[in-house]
Amino acid sequence: MQNTAILPLFYLPPVGYFSLLQKLGGDFLIEKHEHLTKQTYRNRASIYSPNGKLDLTVPVVKGSKTHTKMKDVRISYDFKWQRLHWLSLEGCYRSSAYFEYYEDELSRFYHEKFEFLFDYNLELVEWLNKKLKLPLVMNTTSEYCDTVPSELDFRGMMSPKKEEDIVNNKPYYQVFEDRHQFLPNLSIVDLLFNQGPQARLYL
Repeated sequence: MQNTAILPLFYLPPVGYFSLLQKLGGDFLIEKHEHLTKQTYRNRASIYSPNGKLDLTVPVVKGSKTHTKMKDVRISYDFKWQRLHWLSLEGCYRSSAYFEYYEDELSRFYHEKFEFLFDYNLELVEWLNKKLKLPLVMNTTSEYCDTVPSELDFRGMMSPKKEEDIVNNKPYYQVFEDRHQFLPNLSIVDLLFNQGPQARLYL
């Protein structure tokens, strides 16, 4: 019986994901052997644009969407999604208080090519942990386990369609909130670019 919490690995995960990581401390594993689930944060992130919530999706190689293990899912470069994501991040957060503070380091994830989605997400989350000053070690599962107690199994957490899942709802200042009010549980970069070093205290 698995007695450690298991979490999925997301692309630029929502704020609530990091709130949960912090709550769990070091007592969790990242699921590496599940199949990629469609329309989840595994390859999608939500940011705040002038028009409201904007989803950024990392395209994967055709065929990866069904029976490929997460660790084997390859990123597709058939179109210039990295340029699109970076221009979106710049356009949405250039006027935020801390974007310039992080942009040089973050930009490498939009210029270097990564073969696998899991490796890309893992490096991004490890970078985010450092910027948030969270002392977390991202250990991964060695095989898929289907006997995880429900209270420790977070693999189905946080769908873009189900925003009631594990969300830290406390408002913080957002660049466009005067137009669309506070939007909860956006990507952690929304919190980081707006709050900078204070982001950890929010979590």
